[in-house]
Amino acid sequence: MSQIVPVTSADLDAAEVSWFSALCSDDYQFLGVPDGDLRSSWEHCRDIALTAEEQGFRNILAPSSYQVGQDTLSFVAGMAPLTSKMNFLAAIRCGEMQPIMLARTVATLDHMLKGRLTLNVISSDFPGEVAESAYRYKRSHEVVEILRQAWTQDEINFRGEVYNFENVPTGPAKPYQQNGGPLLYFGGYSPAALELCGAQCDVYLMWPETKDMLTQRMKDVHAVAERHGRTLDYGLRVHMIVRDTEAEAKEYADYIASKLDDEYGKLIRDRAHDSISLGVAHQARARELADKYGYTEPGLWTGVGRARSGCGAALVGSTDQILSKIEGYQKMGIRAFIFSGYPHIDEAKHFGKRVMPELKTCSLPHAYGRVPAETPATPLGTGPRT
Repeated sequence: MSQIVPVTSADLDAAEVSWFSALCSDDYQFLGVPDGDLRSSWEHCRDIALTAEEQGFRNILAPSSYQVGQDTLSFVAGMAPLTSKMNFLAAIRCGEMQPIMLARTVATLDHMLKGRLTLNVISSDFPGEVAESAYRYKRSHEVVEILRQAWTQDEINFRGEVYNFENVPTGPAKPYQQNGGPLLYFGGYSPAALELCGAQCDVYLMWPETKDMLTQRMKDVHAVAERHGRTLDYGLRVHMIVRDTEAEAKEYADYIASKLDDEYGKLIRDRAHDSISLGVAHQARARELADKYGYTEPGLWTGVGRARSGCGAALVGSTDQILSKIEGYQKMGIRAFIFSGYPHIDEAKHFGKRVMPELKTCSLPHAYGRVPAETPATPLGTGPRT
């Protein structure tokens, strides 16, 4: 299998291993069965993040959704003084906030976190909006370009199809992370999405599919980035069920799906604002191609996708099997992993106990010139990204 090895990441034996905080009411004991104790609240989502830092995760995705839940940037701001080691991957929905104001907000967060901020760029519709894909991605292109100007220049001068600014001072918008600001993660499958990522972003995030499909996704976006004279890192967002034995892991997968009503699961998927995206369609196709137990390849279970939109599959197996899976992905050129599980606190502890001690971890910004690759990445750096 061919590999896409990013030039910017020399230490491919280390991985950014991240967790997920369920800001969007996506936490269950039984998939598709709401649990009051696991609902989206400041206290519950805070405790997920604190548990993730305790278990040694290097970053945590704070998602964005208009379903009931927590506001992403407010949540990350609240977590800044409660954490000290872990990065935060805050989702920003391009166009939701005026871009210069967004630049200032992000810069403020970056100072509060002392550089422990990364961003997940999203181009989804807003409530009540159904915009053409080309327009949404054009808007995102312009937002990111304006953010870069705000973070690196003394003035913003921009003329586009969506935004126009002239001689706007950028004093309040300078982030803690110099020379470029926070690292930008992005996920998408359409040609417009790949163009945005290849031209503007730093880490291409994928949802779980078979390895040959993931390899093709990496090749496609690599070609776009190469055309722009850029290189990317690659990441995988996937759920996780790890136990001492494969049998125990599979039994737990069956257990959490045992009360799922498929009609209600469809309702959950359909209410999401990304429910008609190409990526979601690929996740649905993966479920269709799975065997009768829901597996598309050994250890990759699509049952989670019956109860949620977006990332719809889990790695299921023993500690050794999960480590082998992660190693295989790393050999493909993937070095960023965003895991999650149900319930999120319990599964973070399972992974932290069984798998984390066996992994060499890092924070991706370190691969961009902050510390030498061979230096352990425990204290997060603050220097410029090269």
